[in-house]
This record gives sequence, structure tokens and C-alpha cells, in this order.
Amino acid sequence: MPKNFPKLHNAAWPGVVGKEPDTPNSPISLDTMLDYTAAAEFEGQKFDGVDLFLFDPHVSIDATPDELKTLAEKVQSRNLVIGSVVAPVWEPTGGGSAMDPGEGRQGFLAQVKKGCAIAKQLRELGVRPYGVVRIDSSAGPADWVADPEGNQKVIAETFRQACDIAADHGEQLAAEGEICWGGMQSCRRMVELLELVDRPGVLGFQADMAHTLLYMLGFNAPEDRLLPEDFDWADTATFDAAYAKLTDALRPWTIDFHVAQNDATVHGTGSHDKTGRHCLADDPNGKLDITKQAGYWLRDGIDGEPTKKFQHICWDGCMFPNEVMEKPSTWNNILGAMVAVREAHGWAE
Repeated sequence: MPKNFPKLHNAAWPGVVGKEPDTPNSPISLDTMLDYTAAAEFEGQKFDGVDLFLFDPHVSIDATPDELKTLAEKVQSRNLVIGSVVAPVWEPTGGGSAMDPGEGRQGFLAQVKKGCAIAKQLRELGVRPYGVVRIDSSAGPADWVADPEGNQKVIAETFRQACDIAADHGEQLAAEGEICWGGMQSCRRMVELLELVDRPGVLGFQADMAHTLLYMLGFNAPEDRLLPEDFDWADTATFDAAYAKLTDALRPWTIDFHVAQNDATVHGTGSHDKTGRHCLADDPNGKLDITKQAGYWLRDGIDGEPTKKFQHICWDGCMFPNEVMEKPSTWNNILGAMVAVREAHGWAE
């Protein structure tokens, strides 16, 4: 029987992330991103759905029920569904820092509540059969490092309150593991934060293959690097051992997963300190064997059975130039990489 799980999603937020004013590229509309997704094809297979950013110009965090109904209809008209959604918890988008126990926390929680309410409405409209609400600490490592232990406790308390909101809406939250988020900038600190919050049924980890690769290199947390400073990328045995350590620590918490490629470089964009540089699936400088490394996340150990802890996986390719995103081959190749991951590590239902 052909494998049909996990379902394959494309992310819509590359249409708005890494655009003006941070780069010369203008935003790409949600309709256009949906069209790119629906048009992609690899050996007769198509994308099953999209993951969304709940912020203008794609989906307003203050969208009305009628606007959400229209959104559901435009997604369904392209034979797609919606999976995970990103809550705009950052101060420039109306939120605030989870590391601030005052107004920052209030803004953060307000956006989480709005995001969970939208996610619930999309479920009730029948367009969102699975998925989580993604969050992060909305704080930078440079601020967090002033008081690591104290700041970690404040973030954990904010996340616990966010979990109460999510539970009230029947939703799960996934904390995005990326080096640009304070308290979440290394594998060790990410696990520590998840354990401090201690809501495994409500808060989990969102693993992105590009971002977690940088955990191994210690960007923004050199004390927690998993690979030696003079690491030779030809040394696959050392890499595999470190990757197993990374995934063994975070896989038990993982409830949302991004397939991605990375060339092991970082850059600053906007308010980000350092963040990963996503690459195309077939980029010759990519350091990941996408199909192989995805298995470390999707199976209970590289030779184990599929975890089946989430029903879809998503491609994340933030910050590609618009001219790259306009090419059908870009999305066909990405879909091909996703199909290969499912064939190697998925299941049939």
C-alpha cells in the first residue's frame, strides 16, 4: 500500500518573511503562494496542504468569522487543507516578549489567544484537520544572557499561561527551536525550557531541520555546541553521532516538523540576532542529507518505527528571493524531497 502519511505541506510564510524592508523583495500574496503550492507536482503527487502565518498581508490575527470562512473556501478550492499556524507573538506584530513578566507577557498571551481562536475556527470550518499553533520566546539571546536562569523561569511561566489558553481552545503549542530566540537558542536550553514548563500534552517542540542543524554548531550558544569547532563535514561518523544526540533529546518533545536544507551559515535579518539560512532542497552547499536526517526525527531512533506523533510535515524555505519562488521547478523539487522523506519514513492508513 502506498504511504499517505504524514501529509505533505508547503509553508505560506516565505511569501512575507524576509521581504521588504529587510530585503528588496516585495511580499507575495497568500493567493499566489496557494497557487504555487497547488500547481506543484512530483511523479503524480501533490502537496496536501499549507501552514500559515497569522499576520497581514496573509491572514489577519484579527480576522472576522466571515474572513476565515473565505480563507477556508479559497484553500479548499485548490484541494488543500490548513495545518499548523504561526501566532505573531513578537512586539512589532502586536505581541510582546515572553521574558517580560509585565506588559510583554500580556501582549504575548493576547496574540496566543487570538491565534488559538483562529486555529479552532479553522478546525470547525473543516479546513484544518490537524496541526499546532507555533510560538517562540519573542526575546533575543543577547538580552536573555544577562540572567539566564532568571529569564528562563520567566519565559517558562509565560509559556505555562499560554498553555492554559491553548488547552481552553483544544489546541497544542509548538515552540520553534531556532538560535535567534532567547532561552531556546541551543538544544540543552530548549529541553530545559520544555521541562520547566512541563506541559507535554499541550506544549511541544517544533523541529526545523535547518534551524536545529545550527544547534549543533553552537551559534549564539557556543558552550552547547555538539560538533567540534574545527569540524570536517566529510566526517560523517562524527556528524551522525552528534545528530543522534540532538534528536534523541528533542524528538520526544517534537509535535511539528519542518523539512528543510541548510548550508551551515547564519545571517542577521531585521531584528534577528543570527538565524539560519534556508537553502533549496537541491542546493549543492546544503549540509544535510534530507531523507536520511529526517529519519532521525520521524522514527524512534534511525532504525525504529515511525513515531506517528504528527499527521503532517511542512517544508520551510524562508527568505528565498522572489525570482526563485516564481519558478515552478523550485516547488516541484521541494515536493520531490518531501515525497522522498515520506517514502522512507512514513506510513499508510
